[in-house]
Amino acid sequence: MTNPASTTFDTVLVANRGEIAVRVIRTLRRLGIRSVAVHSDADAAARHVAESDTAVRIGPREASESYLSAERILDAAQRTGAQAIHPGYGFLSENAAFARACAEAGIAFIGPPAAAIDAMGDKIRAKGTVGPAGVPLVPGSSEPGMSDEQVRRAALDTGLPVLLKPSAGGGGKGMRVVTDESDLDEQITSARRESHAAFGDATLLVERFVTRPRHVEVQVLADHHGTVVHLGERECSLQRRHQKIVEEAPSALLDEATRQRIGTAAVEAARAVSYVGAGTVEFIVSADRPAEFFFMEMNTRLQVEHPVTELVTAVDGRRGIDIVEWQVRVAEGRGLPWSQQDIALDGHAVEARVYAEDPGRGFLPTGGEILAVHEPSGTDVRVDSGVWTGTRVTSDYDPMLAKVIGWGPTRSEALSRLDAALADTAVLGLGSNIAFLRALLRHRDVRAGTLDTELVERELDTLVPADATPAEVHIAAALERLLAGEPTGAVVDPWDVPSGWRIGEPAWCVWRFAASGEETEVRVRGRATDAEVLVAGGGVPGSDRAEPSTASAHRDGNALSVTVDGRTHRYRCARTGDTTWLAHGGRTWALTEHRLLAGRADTAAGTSGAVTSPMPGTVLVGDVATGQRVRSGQALFVVEAMKMEHTITTPVDGTVTEVNAHKGQSVALDQVLAVVTADTAQEA
Repeated sequence: MTNPASTTFDTVLVANRGEIAVRVIRTLRRLGIRSVAVHSDADAAARHVAESDTAVRIGPREASESYLSAERILDAAQRTGAQAIHPGYGFLSENAAFARACAEAGIAFIGPPAAAIDAMGDKIRAKGTVGPAGVPLVPGSSEPGMSDEQVRRAALDTGLPVLLKPSAGGGGKGMRVVTDESDLDEQITSARRESHAAFGDATLLVERFVTRPRHVEVQVLADHHGTVVHLGERECSLQRRHQKIVEEAPSALLDEATRQRIGTAAVEAARAVSYVGAGTVEFIVSADRPAEFFFMEMNTRLQVEHPVTELVTAVDGRRGIDIVEWQVRVAEGRGLPWSQQDIALDGHAVEARVYAEDPGRGFLPTGGEILAVHEPSGTDVRVDSGVWTGTRVTSDYDPMLAKVIGWGPTRSEALSRLDAALADTAVLGLGSNIAFLRALLRHRDVRAGTLDTELVERELDTLVPADATPAEVHIAAALERLLAGEPTGAVVDPWDVPSGWRIGEPAWCVWRFAASGEETEVRVRGRATDAEVLVAGGGVPGSDRAEPSTASAHRDGNALSVTVDGRTHRYRCARTGDTTWLAHGGRTWALTEHRLLAGRADTAAGTSGAVTSPMPGTVLVGDVATGQRVRSGQALFVVEAMKMEHTITTPVDGTVTEVNAHKGQSVALDQVLAVVTADTAQEA
């Protein structure tokens, strides 16, 4: 292709949102380039908007009419004088038509040529392109347009077990592992149906199923002048439902000889499509045969996990290559200043993705307003975040909140540093997966480096934290309430102090909290800085003591220090209404005062059928009316979030006595959608 004349951008539009938009803006600011953010109505107050130099509204909250609208994004670029567009990842980042539209508008697309996106966007075409370049391919068949019978024959010729894969798309949709010939026809039909529904293309390819597979990918950089280098490999084997959770660089599996061979293969794959910019070549490696690797696909964009590569690459003894910077420089027409021999790997880095989701509820997305955020800091800890206090997390977009990355001279030190950083991370106001991530990092196989892509699913029961809220957390919530009610100045009148003081023996102040599905009573006597406490009820661990514990609490901003019987815990805390949010060691608890439930006491007295939403989202189906007779297990609502549908059923036989939601309405986590009065309550 023709090399562009070298230029220098003074304005770049970032066609994305969340943490990747913030991360790109950070590099643009360092380079002295004016940044333009775009936003939907849902993101008007988002962090990436506030951190940019200029922001442009591009549409309503629906992604199809905002972040996926090439026309609106190009219009925003032209109106703000942007010479280039950085697409981040997702949305339009691998859309060849958008790359062409940018070129036609005279705006640089900070990404590969449209032809390279096309070539690597179809798995069958990609294999046909890189195979002749000597890149190893998984045994199987990737002939285009195979009929069901041809797919069947290819599977048997390859030898079971095989993997049926859609030629288009990704994310695990349409993929099927077939181990028994009797299941083959049914799985082909099922894979085609799901592939067509997800990608509008039912084309399948067949691959040998690699046992104990590990996902290893190589970061490449290429310029317009023929230089192509790789920045080492990343291991992304810790996945759930084909979605990456934890990534690291380099891989603990590969020896140096294999590392050089897989890096060379990635460079040749990029050369095969005349690649320009940053990209990632993905390989599958068997844990049982680590010297053997096979090409899977190429991601023609910046990857979510690029920070681990940035933290371990070194040139001239200086660690850290800013991949986003070199995306921009290459798009300006500049050449890469290094040869492959100049690039070395130094130490180890591990990244964990923090999501707004609830592992205890099957990883359903959570949401709501973030009341407070505490991000870790320190040497060799990095946080790429898209949220801050006040951010409202909705079901409109991906639930990833941030990425936390730790570096160390060894893999063990990097894992420990990341674990400590996650323990110091708190997002108050919604549930997150931080405790799950810490459990995963401490799993024996993860520490040993004996990973595979099925490890998380296999060990899931041991990785999801217990729901029970410890007694000391209930005590912390009660003391936080007591601190909030105590006067901050000198005490003149003892009646101003909510300590239970009276003539004679002090009385107990009583709080009742609902948490983890249980109600627990906490009794406090004295001041928050010098109190006696008793906890009872709810099956709470540590609440069976007959004698009071001594306790004290001190608060500084959102930091709450609580000492119980000489043992101190430090929490991050925030409150909204009657709910106190506490975070400690990566875990988060929401404790709601009993009086929040009192308003519903009369209504709930004769009912046992509150129908609540298990996640924030939008009601797709709500065919229910007051007075309707329903049976236990009958579907009343369907709520959708992040393209995931959840059917909500009635818990009892009875009559619908209250309907609080309708089709098209946005609902919050645990919002009451309807109330069903049980038959037994009506008879009573």
